[in-house]
Amino acid sequence: MRILVTGAKGFVGKNLCAQLKNIRDGKARNYGVAVEEIFEYDLDSTPEQLDAWCRDCDFVFNLAGVNRPQNQDEFMKGNFGFASTLLETLQKHGNTCPVMLSSSQQASLAGRFGNSEYGRSKKAGEDLFLRYGEDTGARVLVYRFPNLFGKWCRPNYNSAVATFCNAVANDLPYTVNDPSVELELLYIDDLVDEMIACLRGGEHRCEFDGLGVFPMKDGRYCYVPTTHKATLGDIVDLLNQFADQPRTLLIPEIPSGSFAKKLYSTYLSYLPKEKVAFPPKMNVDNRGSFTELVHTLNAGQVSINISKPGITKGQHWHNTKWEFFIVVAGHGLIQERRLGTDEVIEFEVSGDNIQAVHMLPGYTHNIINLSQTENLVTVMYCNEIFDSNKPDTYFEPVK
Repeated sequence: MRILVTGAKGFVGKNLCAQLKNIRDGKARNYGVAVEEIFEYDLDSTPEQLDAWCRDCDFVFNLAGVNRPQNQDEFMKGNFGFASTLLETLQKHGNTCPVMLSSSQQASLAGRFGNSEYGRSKKAGEDLFLRYGEDTGARVLVYRFPNLFGKWCRPNYNSAVATFCNAVANDLPYTVNDPSVELELLYIDDLVDEMIACLRGGEHRCEFDGLGVFPMKDGRYCYVPTTHKATLGDIVDLLNQFADQPRTLLIPEIPSGSFAKKLYSTYLSYLPKEKVAFPPKMNVDNRGSFTELVHTLNAGQVSINISKPGITKGQHWHNTKWEFFIVVAGHGLIQERRLGTDEVIEFEVSGDNIQAVHMLPGYTHNIINLSQTENLVTVMYCNEIFDSNKPDTYFEPVK
């Protein structure tokens, strides 16, 4: 399939083209579509290129548009005018391939969008595409997108999420005029997945009543079914938690598919170089070091322990706390003894044969570096974050 993407250098276009290239190159094989060639049209493209691509393409994603013109009349020229040129060029070549139009909630002209010049230009483009479908029989897919967010979105332009992510990540000033304002938000990966579904006829159809979406198998319009609602206050609160993570080591709750998970990935894409790496606190003594890496709200913590040659660490037990010791480099011995008994269980461990060993509640335990020349490096998971006021850690030699 040969695919024409207009507005290919914009936020949506860059993300869509990147994934289409992954499909074309055999790197993304989960979509069930084949991509042969991608025609990337943008402001620096020529009319001759547009003409040739409209002749040869099998599907069109029309993402081109004007968001922030210097004059209001540029809305109609950029959004309606180019759409007319695109469809006329397809018709000239008798190409009735499917065409997708990127529109906006503002095209509803409802509520706060009732006097939107941008909305009127988008609505005109929608009507043009729908008439084109009726006249030519081409499959037309008109999407009204809500607020978009994700990597590569331009801050201080038309995305509040991008603006806040960039400000928090780069320690820039920002203002939240009304924290209670709620946004409907669409994540770029969800949008791209829906776009690729269009290639195999898997788009989600609907009708609109103002801003309301009504799923309908034979609807004239299309929509992305996965969106999120969050207030500006919630967004900023989450971003500040993310920004504080290198200090607290705390990973916030980011369940699969959640807005928080998608926002965290978005936030990270705005980090400056000097924040990409950060130094966790290393607790160093003559035996080696112990460094906490990650804390979680409900699932404990992960640490890294380095023991110098010949050193024994541990020699303590816990009532409720339990751990995994995972040696990733070096050669060591783990010993555990149930309190009140003399029986010792032992596990010889090595970075050449990685295994996870439980440190059992009620068993005093240690870890010994058997090498006289190499450090022993152990990843340690504990089911709870260390609390110095209630450490649940009691000294007792294994032997």
